[in-house]
Amino acid sequence: MIKQFLSKVSRKQSKSSKNQESSGTQNPNFTSSSSKRSDLASGNSRKLVNSDISVPLNSRFNPNEPNFRNGGAVSVSYESLPSFRDVPSSEKQSLFIKKVIMCSVIFDFNDPTKNLKEKEIKRQTLLELVDFVASSNVKFTESVMQEFVKMVSANLFRELTPQPRDCKILDSYDLEEEEPSMDPSWPHLQIVYELLLRFIASPDVDAKTAKKFIDHYFVLNLLDLFDSEDPREREYLKTILHRVYGKFMVHRPFIRKSMNNIFYRFVLETEKHNGIAELLEILGSIINGFALPLKEEHKLFLSRALIPLHKPKCLAMYHQQLSYCITQFVEKDCKLADMVIRGLLKYWPVTNSSKEIMFLGVLEEVLEATQQPEFHRCMVPLFKQIARCLNSLHFQVAERALFFWNNDHIESLIRQNRKVILPIIFPALESNGRHHWNQAVHSLTLNVRKIFFDLDAELFNECLLNFQEEEAKEEKIKARRESTWKRLEEIAADKASSNEAVLVN
Repeated sequence: MIKQFLSKVSRKQSKSSKNQESSGTQNPNFTSSSSKRSDLASGNSRKLVNSDISVPLNSRFNPNEPNFRNGGAVSVSYESLPSFRDVPSSEKQSLFIKKVIMCSVIFDFNDPTKNLKEKEIKRQTLLELVDFVASSNVKFTESVMQEFVKMVSANLFRELTPQPRDCKILDSYDLEEEEPSMDPSWPHLQIVYELLLRFIASPDVDAKTAKKFIDHYFVLNLLDLFDSEDPREREYLKTILHRVYGKFMVHRPFIRKSMNNIFYRFVLETEKHNGIAELLEILGSIINGFALPLKEEHKLFLSRALIPLHKPKCLAMYHQQLSYCITQFVEKDCKLADMVIRGLLKYWPVTNSSKEIMFLGVLEEVLEATQQPEFHRCMVPLFKQIARCLNSLHFQVAERALFFWNNDHIESLIRQNRKVILPIIFPALESNGRHHWNQAVHSLTLNVRKIFFDLDAELFNECLLNFQEEEAKEEKIKARRESTWKRLEEIAADKASSNEAVLVN
């Protein structure tokens, strides 16, 4: 009985070992997992089978060497394919596809000790693809484009991992002072980005055919990557998205709408995004190409997306690009100046002096492109705010406001409307001339007073007389208030010993 039992056990072990050997020699599909992921990117939800993608030349699969894709380990290892120079012209197209499929394999770059050989093979293969695409030897058929976009999607479209920071310091966190986070996989990502850029810019790529694969889903994934903390990646994304906008006219409305949604979420919800400056830089070029007269859609974009971007605390990160976009609109249609100026006044900072200086800079650029009718409509609220800036104890704010008189166009607008403007700002000028602590602000104020006096002495003296009358009234009110408090203190002192309430008439 014991012998029979042992013989059965040995037979079972031999069968299981045979099954393991057969499974070890099986040739699984090289890009099955990458194809599933990439099919999502191209909007294709069909099931993939092994016959969909051919296995690369000289590839060898080993269950002991991991490949990382979609967060799970795939058992695969491969060797480098022949160079394009080593194959005849008739086989270069198929070799290109095989190299593209080979580069769809994703490795873990967080561990620099893993898969060193495979990573180097992939890097060299990507460089070969860049050179091959640059040489314009590729015939970009639909099948080539499909595999190419799958490979790019597999490599680029990933979950961005933000740099860990203490929650207590998030409110005081300044991205300009913090060192940017560098992606460890950038040496490979850079080549993929360069490859995508060459593909988009290639004259051999037909936009009508490529739009099937460079679709809305692909564009949305590109826009999501703008939140990367790596500035090198955002720079590539900026160039690529701009090329996509130029080449695929059918996607232009969708790209603008998607950018709007990013701005809405940034302003109204998160106030945290790494790529606002790059997106605005692209928009500056787009706005520059808007045809006249401007569409209502573009005016709504200005009022609902661009102007509210002045609200977040981190305005300094993208102020220069935003200022360019705003002035582009006003230069194209000067009638928008009134809306822009009132929008700036709506979001004008109260306690942030550095932000106030930036607002004054934008305001000066807008006023340079403003014509008399638009200026006339908004000059009263505008110069009430400028008067408050002139009285600011922060000398840079007051100085920046006084610099408006150094601009010939703005000074011309002020001269023509001096009868309205001077009475508004005269108290601020007089107060600065008497009491401001900073010598530069004091000197600039005296220069501005002299400009108005030389321009219209009668108006100046009238404003001075009104100011002195108001000052006298304020002195009387102040004296009356002090007298009332003094009486109150005397009565309170007389009745301090009793609990009787004190009433002052």
